[in-house]
Amino acid sequence: MSKTSESTHTPLLILGAGPAGLAAALYAARADLEPIVLTGPALGGQVSITYIVENYPGFPEGVEGPDLVKRFQEQAEKFGAQLVLDTAVAVDFQQRPFRVQTTKTAYTADAVIVATGATAKQLEIPGEDEFIGTGVSYCATCDGHFFKGMDIMVVGGGDSALEEALFLTRYANTVTIVHRRDQLRAGRLLQKRARNHPKIRFLLETVVTEILGDDIVEAVRLQHLPSGEIREHPTAGVFIFIGYHPNTDLFEGQLALDERGYIVTDK
Repeated sequence: MSKTSESTHTPLLILGAGPAGLAAALYAARADLEPIVLTGPALGGQVSITYIVENYPGFPEGVEGPDLVKRFQEQAEKFGAQLVLDTAVAVDFQQRPFRVQTTKTAYTADAVIVATGATAKQLEIPGEDEFIGTGVSYCATCDGHFFKGMDIMVVGGGDSALEEALFLTRYANTVTIVHRRDQLRAGRLLQKRARNHPKIRFLLETVVTEILGDDIVEAVRLQHLPSGEIREHPTAGVFIFIGYHPNTDLFEGQLALDERGYIVTDK
């Protein structure tokens, strides 16, 4: 790896340090490619805020997300991967070597692996942005302990929503799952666990239209879709798990993206 006054050159630059980025770093490091990994603002991606990972091979009892990320990191660094806490802000893939500008410096690379992952989607309703950190959350493992003995709400009906709802029962008095459809999208095992849990309740065919409160969340405004009925529902917290948006805005005009913003790949 060589360094100039303008930029640092590396044979391989990896954007993202979730499981995909760290797996790529491990393979590249073992091939003596001396990869540099730009982690973004946090190491580990979505798995780092997952309480228990039960579907990863080699861990029959499950493994906590942060512990799994630590193992990934240690293994990649053991073979020579260099992890840098920095974020790419612009790329130029139209010339070689490729150029990547970060918040702190610039890199050139013979090859770039894009593993930038995704971020949680928002409801985009009144009160959501105002109460982030004071009752609105997208991470149960980060914020669940703040709601001990309280009645809280989870919005969503997929695997993530039910996994996080089950985790939140450790702290909350009750967890109400709100889902816009008449059926959940989560896997059968998760649905069975959630439906059998005494602390979990369900409001189906219902959407949250507004989050209410003064300094902290105190209630939400709900609409029952079949009837149109609108009512207020008291809650101390709203945990939102309605899907993810790919972190690919950086690559518009540089890589082919589909209608949802995901990078188009070949076989």
